[in-house]
Amino acid sequence: MTFFETMVYGHDLCTEWHNTTEGAVYQLANTIFSLAYMGGSGVFGAIYIYSLLAPGFLCYALWGWLEACGVDIFAWSLLLLFLCLGQLAHLIYRLRKDSFEEEFDSLYKCIYLPLEVPIFFYKEIIKCCDCQVLSMTKDQNYAVEGKTPIDRLSFLLSGRVRVSLEGQFLHYIFPYQFLDSPEWESLRPTEEGKFQVTLTAETECRYITWRRRKLYMLLSKERYIARLFSVMLGNDITDKLYSLNDKLFAKSGIRFDIRLPSLYHVLGPSSSEADSEKDRNQELGDTFGPVEQRTSPVPSPRKTTPSIPFSSHAPRDHWSTDTELPGEDSSSLIVEDFADMTGSFMEYGNEREYLK
Repeated sequence: MTFFETMVYGHDLCTEWHNTTEGAVYQLANTIFSLAYMGGSGVFGAIYIYSLLAPGFLCYALWGWLEACGVDIFAWSLLLLFLCLGQLAHLIYRLRKDSFEEEFDSLYKCIYLPLEVPIFFYKEIIKCCDCQVLSMTKDQNYAVEGKTPIDRLSFLLSGRVRVSLEGQFLHYIFPYQFLDSPEWESLRPTEEGKFQVTLTAETECRYITWRRRKLYMLLSKERYIARLFSVMLGNDITDKLYSLNDKLFAKSGIRFDIRLPSLYHVLGPSSSEADSEKDRNQELGDTFGPVEQRTSPVPSPRKTTPSIPFSSHAPRDHWSTDTELPGEDSSSLIVEDFADMTGSFMEYGNEREYLK
């Protein structure tokens, strides 16, 4: 006979089925198995499955020892029980090993988990910052313009940081944003520089920091992490640029171009500039004073600033105010800057798609 015929016809066929059923332990084992195989995927799903398979095989071992009286049934069930317990212990160990402190765990769930970053790469990232969370007290400076060297990259976890230039407020940095992403992108790995703005903590702040040399070594070794940081830094710089643009829009009602070279003067002119502007207006008032005296000869007890009529000969060498738009001379430069920035944003978009 062939092998198939041996398997089908090479044994005695069941001519009669008995009506008795197995005991309650056997039925309980199969019920537990049915519940166990309803588990899902992932670590927690595997823990659920093996935590139910273990008592199921225990019931099988008891059934084989007490009712079926089969040594093979008892031996196999006992072996499978130990394998399930070993696998369960391994899963719990992995779960504890991959757990982090509360702040690092929140960081992963809020930033890296939506990007589907594997836990292995996240562990490499926090290992690069020595798994340390630093703190800043209120009114403590993280960086001072023209003095602090650019030798690190930091990420804010809690609190709020104020960014200013020459004493003028620019914007805020909120939790889960980089503190110095523009400075990081402005230098090459072999270059050195200093901060051009001042960063001051307005509240109690907590942040993590990567040393420049150590982070560059990690980025050169892990291409995936390099692309991940490229996406995060590009998105962070974009948010900071748009926050400046929205601040200008809220202040003057006119949407300014965020790439103007003297942006901080538009945000808030310094006192010296305001005094010079006042002097120029006073000079113009003295020039047009006689005209106003002829139109309104009645003296006024209050000293007011005369209005300046429109004239094509008025001087134009003063700083642009909040209601003035860029001139035609800067339109070509703005178009070129916009093209460069659009190319950068497209590159950041491609990096994000790569991570997906």
